[in-house]
Amino acid sequence: MTTELTPPPRQSVSPPARAARPPWVDADVLREWSGWVRRETEADEVPLQTASAPFTLEPTASVPQCSAPDVAAAVARARVAQRDWAGVAVGERARLVLAFHDLLLEAQEQVLDLIQWETGKARFHAWQEVGQVVALARHYGRRAEHYLKPARLRGMVPGATVVKEVRVPKGVVGIISPWNYPLYLGVGDVLPALLAGNAVVSKADAQTPLTLLWTRALMDRAGLPADVWQVVTGVGEVTGPALVDAVDYVAFTGSTATGREVARRAAGRLVGASLEPGGKNPLVVRRDADLAAAAHGAATAAFANTGQMCIHVERVYAHEDVYDEFRDALVRATEELRLGSAYDYSVDVGSLTSLDQLERVTAHVEDAVAQGARVLTGGQARPDLGPLFFEPTVLEGVTSAMRIFSEETFGPVVSLYPFASDADAVALSNEGTYGLSASVWSRDVGSAERLAVSLRAGAVNINDGAAAAAGSVEAGMGGMGESGLGRRHGAEGIRRFTDAQTVARQRLMPLGPPPGKPVEAFVHQTNRQLALMRRLRLR
Repeated sequence: MTTELTPPPRQSVSPPARAARPPWVDADVLREWSGWVRRETEADEVPLQTASAPFTLEPTASVPQCSAPDVAAAVARARVAQRDWAGVAVGERARLVLAFHDLLLEAQEQVLDLIQWETGKARFHAWQEVGQVVALARHYGRRAEHYLKPARLRGMVPGATVVKEVRVPKGVVGIISPWNYPLYLGVGDVLPALLAGNAVVSKADAQTPLTLLWTRALMDRAGLPADVWQVVTGVGEVTGPALVDAVDYVAFTGSTATGREVARRAAGRLVGASLEPGGKNPLVVRRDADLAAAAHGAATAAFANTGQMCIHVERVYAHEDVYDEFRDALVRATEELRLGSAYDYSVDVGSLTSLDQLERVTAHVEDAVAQGARVLTGGQARPDLGPLFFEPTVLEGVTSAMRIFSEETFGPVVSLYPFASDADAVALSNEGTYGLSASVWSRDVGSAERLAVSLRAGAVNINDGAAAAAGSVEAGMGGMGESGLGRRHGAEGIRRFTDAQTVARQRLMPLGPPPGKPVEAFVHQTNRQLALMRRLRLR
């Protein structure tokens, strides 16, 4: 390590003199939230689970631990409630979701406190969760009827066969969401699932159950019946498999290893699943890019949410002709970031969320440095700011022998590499097994778009790091390769929670030979009709 690792004073913000728990969270509030966790048996001593607040590692609040029977009972209650909910008109469901939209905007200061308390992220990044959920609520609240309306299709015999395709709900949807975006990833899939006529059982992550329980209480104020959406809390190794084993569809966001297990369990029951496991996302800076804008965009995409988001940038490829200039600009942009633990908007980058994350980030950086990588800025934990802080870090000289080269770090670290041509950039970006998000920076938009379609990524952002695609909620969001199956957002984001049902009505007479007519005559006549349809260019 060199003196380069000492961050400039402007990069740090002193921890606030504030209670670890948001002051409005009292015993009555916690009791209300825990009431949304219903257990199969109410024993005298209910097992509890408590997470640690990242800013201080002090305990947050205890919630009941659900057992496998508790999960099965929640699904059974949801299955009963879903029958009535499916009979509610889509427009009525939409009005409830739009009421939730308004309540969330009004009460957002509370949930911002909760998100920060449970995750340690900067407040602006907590607010982005609110903004995304509000956008999804408004989008699906306005577009659900359009996405779900029956589609008229051509029948087998024009004029005689009337066909339509309708969307019917799956039944009970299980949603398994992670700790890094407890509001957006916890609720963003719930809304379209409910609008499609399903009941939902959500497995809250053990680190961040309070945000989800707060949101369930808010949805109650909007008018949602209690059993139509239920939350189960507790140990993921218990509640996760129990949920997959009971529901009719699974929406999972989390690690690749767990995603594979979810897919195996769902496939064993022949139920559908959508999976978003993660990525090792590249950002490409072409020779003609606006380097100042690209450096700012790369720093934002790499260090937003303290690097703990599936679409954040971990690899940056800069054209060799502008590599040195861009590298210096990226280092400057990184060092200007304010690191700290404030319950306001005075910091840019917050804390990591758990000791496991801190250990993983530290191990990746130390392994890279030990094998010859150079730290351009950052590279160290910051216990002076809090127990789980790690400096935004830029590395160069990373090789394939280092863990950080191909493993997802999921922290505030980015590796910088040169490339010689667009073909070289595509080949480097497509290395590995992930394919979630990518970014291309260029003044030549046409060339950037041609490069984009060659990248293996579910979304490619041009002259933006990651937010442009993710924030466009009418467009699908998901991955290729080991970055997942299916899409959230847009039409597929709601239709995945339904089955397509074909309803065909035959007019005049049934298909087939009329009674008393030889089969051979019917076949010959039908063949002539088929040939005529071909000549008339009818489908």
